Amino acid sequence: MCPQNAHSMPDANAEGSYGDPSCGDYLTVYLKVKDNRVEEISYLVFGCCASIATSSMTSVLAKGKTLDEALNITEEDIIQALDGLTENKVHCSNLGVSALRNAIENYLNKNRTEDSYENSNSSR
Repeated sequence: MCPQNAHSMPDANAEGSYGDPSCGDYLTVYLKVKDNRVEEISYLVFGCCASIATSSMTSVLAKGKTLDEALNITEEDIIQALDGLTENKVHCSNLGVSALRNAIENYLNKNRTEDSYENSNSSR
Protein backbone atom coordinates (compact mmCIF):
# COMPACT_ATOMS: atom_id res chain seq x y z
CA MET A 1 0.00 0.00 0.00
CA CYS A 2 2.99 2.34 0.55
CA PRO A 3 5.73 1.74 -2.04
CA GLN A 4 9.18 2.82 -0.91
CA ASN A 5 12.04 4.33 -2.94
CA ALA A 6 9.88 5.04 -6.01
CA HIS A 7 11.62 7.91 -7.80
CA SER A 8 14.25 8.56 -10.43
CA MET A 9 17.84 9.22 -9.39
CA PRO A 10 19.59 11.65 -11.75
CA ASP A 11 22.95 11.24 -10.01
CA ALA A 12 22.90 7.43 -9.89
CA ASN A 13 26.17 5.72 -10.72
CA ALA A 14 24.37 2.77 -12.31
CA GLU A 15 21.00 1.77 -13.68
CA GLY A 16 19.44 -1.37 -15.02
CA SER A 17 16.13 -2.15 -16.66
CA TYR A 18 14.02 -5.18 -17.34
CA GLY A 19 10.66 -5.72 -18.97
CA ASP A 20 8.29 -8.62 -19.28
CA PRO A 21 6.82 -8.65 -22.80
CA SER A 22 4.11 -11.13 -21.81
CA CYS A 23 2.39 -8.63 -19.50
CA GLY A 24 3.85 -5.22 -20.42
CA ASP A 25 5.51 -4.46 -17.08
CA TYR A 26 8.80 -2.53 -17.17
CA LEU A 27 11.19 -1.55 -14.38
CA THR A 28 14.28 0.64 -14.17
CA VAL A 29 16.45 0.43 -11.03
CA TYR A 30 18.88 3.23 -10.06
CA LEU A 31 21.84 2.66 -7.74
CA LYS A 32 24.36 4.68 -5.81
CA VAL A 33 27.17 2.38 -4.78
CA LYS A 34 29.77 3.31 -2.19
CA ASP A 35 32.48 0.99 -0.85
CA ASN A 36 30.98 -1.94 -2.77
CA ARG A 37 27.63 -1.46 -1.00
CA VAL A 38 24.19 -0.34 -2.26
CA GLU A 39 24.06 3.01 -0.48
CA GLU A 40 20.92 4.24 -2.23
CA ILE A 41 18.43 2.57 -4.53
CA SER A 42 15.33 3.79 -6.31
CA TYR A 43 13.17 2.68 -9.20
CA LEU A 44 10.52 3.64 -11.71
CA VAL A 45 8.05 0.95 -12.67
CA PHE A 46 5.27 0.69 -15.21
CA GLY A 47 2.93 -2.12 -14.37
CA CYS A 48 0.33 -3.67 -12.14
CA CYS A 49 0.09 -3.52 -8.34
CA ALA A 50 2.18 -6.69 -7.98
CA SER A 51 4.95 -5.14 -10.10
CA ILE A 52 4.93 -2.06 -7.89
CA ALA A 53 5.02 -4.19 -4.73
CA THR A 54 7.85 -6.42 -5.95
CA SER A 55 9.87 -3.42 -7.16
CA SER A 56 9.46 -1.71 -3.81
CA MET A 57 10.42 -4.86 -1.88
CA THR A 58 13.45 -5.40 -4.12
CA SER A 59 14.67 -1.92 -3.23
CA VAL A 60 14.08 -2.50 0.48
CA LEU A 61 15.91 -5.84 0.44
CA ALA A 62 18.88 -4.51 -1.57
CA LYS A 63 19.52 -1.25 0.28
CA GLY A 64 22.61 -1.46 2.47
CA LYS A 65 23.70 -4.82 1.07
CA THR A 66 27.07 -5.47 -0.54
CA LEU A 67 26.91 -5.96 -4.29
CA ASP A 68 27.44 -9.71 -3.83
CA GLU A 69 24.62 -9.90 -1.29
CA ALA A 70 22.31 -7.90 -3.57
CA LEU A 71 23.17 -10.17 -6.51
CA ASN A 72 22.04 -13.13 -4.41
CA ILE A 73 18.52 -11.78 -3.80
CA THR A 74 16.11 -14.23 -5.40
CA GLU A 75 12.54 -14.13 -6.62
CA GLU A 76 11.64 -16.35 -3.65
CA ASP A 77 13.20 -13.83 -1.22
CA ILE A 78 10.94 -11.12 -2.62
CA ILE A 79 7.83 -13.32 -2.56
CA GLN A 80 8.50 -14.33 1.05
CA ALA A 81 9.14 -10.72 2.12
CA LEU A 82 5.74 -9.81 0.66
CA ASP A 83 4.07 -12.74 2.46
CA GLY A 84 3.34 -14.33 -0.91
CA LEU A 85 1.92 -13.46 -4.29
CA THR A 86 -0.98 -15.01 -6.14
CA GLU A 87 0.11 -17.67 -8.61
CA ASN A 88 -0.67 -15.49 -11.63
CA LYS A 89 1.55 -12.68 -10.25
CA VAL A 90 4.63 -14.69 -9.20
CA HIS A 91 6.34 -13.71 -12.46
CA CYS A 92 6.43 -10.08 -11.23
CA SER A 93 9.16 -11.01 -8.74
CA ASN A 94 11.45 -11.68 -11.72
CA LEU A 95 11.10 -8.04 -12.75
CA GLY A 96 12.83 -6.73 -9.61
CA VAL A 97 15.55 -9.36 -9.49
CA SER A 98 16.44 -8.97 -13.17
CA ALA A 99 16.51 -5.16 -13.15
CA LEU A 100 18.60 -5.14 -9.94
CA ARG A 101 21.10 -7.59 -11.42
CA ASN A 102 21.27 -5.54 -14.62
CA ALA A 103 21.97 -2.38 -12.59
CA ILE A 104 24.74 -4.11 -10.63
CA GLU A 105 26.25 -5.47 -13.85
CA ASN A 106 26.10 -1.95 -15.29
CA TYR A 107 27.97 -0.62 -12.25
CA LEU A 108 30.60 -3.38 -12.37
CA ASN A 109 31.16 -2.92 -16.11
CA LYS A 110 31.58 0.85 -15.71
CA ASN A 111 34.10 0.38 -12.93
CA ARG A 112 36.07 -2.26 -14.81
CA THR A 113 36.34 0.17 -17.71
CA GLU A 114 37.37 3.07 -15.44
CA ASP A 115 39.87 0.87 -13.57
CA SER A 116 41.35 -0.35 -16.86
CA TYR A 117 41.62 3.23 -18.11
CA GLU A 118 43.25 4.46 -14.87
CA ASN A 119 45.69 1.54 -14.82
CA SER A 120 46.72 2.09 -18.43
CA ASN A 121 47.28 5.81 -17.79
CA SER A 122 49.24 5.24 -14.58
CA SER A 123 51.64 2.84 -16.32
CA ARG A 124 52.73 5.55 -18.77
